[in-house]
Amino acid sequence: MIAALASVSKTESNSRPKTVVVAHLFTLAVLLIWWGYSQIVPDYQLPGPGPVARRVGSFLTNGNDLTQLGISLLHVTAAIGIAFVLGCALAVLSHSFQTLHLLIDGRITPFLNAFSGIGWLFLAILWFGLNDTTVIFAVTLILLPFTIINIGAGLRELDRDLLELGKSLSPNPLRRTMKIVVPLLLPYLFTALRTSFGVSWKVVLTAELFGGNSGVGYLLNVARQEFDTETIFAIIFFILMFVAGSEIVLFRPIQRRLDRRFARGQ
Repeated sequence: MIAALASVSKTESNSRPKTVVVAHLFTLAVLLIWWGYSQIVPDYQLPGPGPVARRVGSFLTNGNDLTQLGISLLHVTAAIGIAFVLGCALAVLSHSFQTLHLLIDGRITPFLNAFSGIGWLFLAILWFGLNDTTVIFAVTLILLPFTIINIGAGLRELDRDLLELGKSLSPNPLRRTMKIVVPLLLPYLFTALRTSFGVSWKVVLTAELFGGNSGVGYLLNVARQEFDTETIFAIIFFILMFVAGSEIVLFRPIQRRLDRRFARGQ
């Protein structure tokens, strides 16, 4: 058994460098195709990798651009925070009170899932105008079902025997919640935040593009009107790298730690 595991580990370690080489070759091929095609079309249709890279560099050194990026980050943070708090509250109410279960799980959540994000955005524009409130409102309602569904699933999977044991050990419900329920819900809480972060950047750009007066989505709209394709590509590239970097540096390590912790618990 040990020899078999060692053989598998050795095979994986030998194949890893090949995988890295293939990934780098693919990236290089994409850049070459991009550069080649940019030579035969106008710059306003497809700028080359060089001009886009220079625009990314200037984006990171331009005060106004960084301010707009900070505003978008504020929109994302506020929407995730509000959706997370409301989603947790609705999931707990649905789980705790049978009379509210049908309302929340059978009516509100399916409605929020089915309603178009563009629809929320247009309604927000009518109600609040073109401002930060419109963006945060629309993004929050798009993210809300993710939290309700994830936390609701976690509450349904709680270990009933462990909860009963907690009642016998401590009469304080707040202490039981913090010591037993919250740790058991950690994977579901983290999944809700991780999913919301990835989705939020996709929808916040659209919300700022149509319903905002600031943020990188607003910069995209200005660049579109001025045929500034370099800025459009630079913003898209920068957001992709930011989200991918957050996934690699922050979310994946936390996910691995949670997986190891709860795997040991099983």
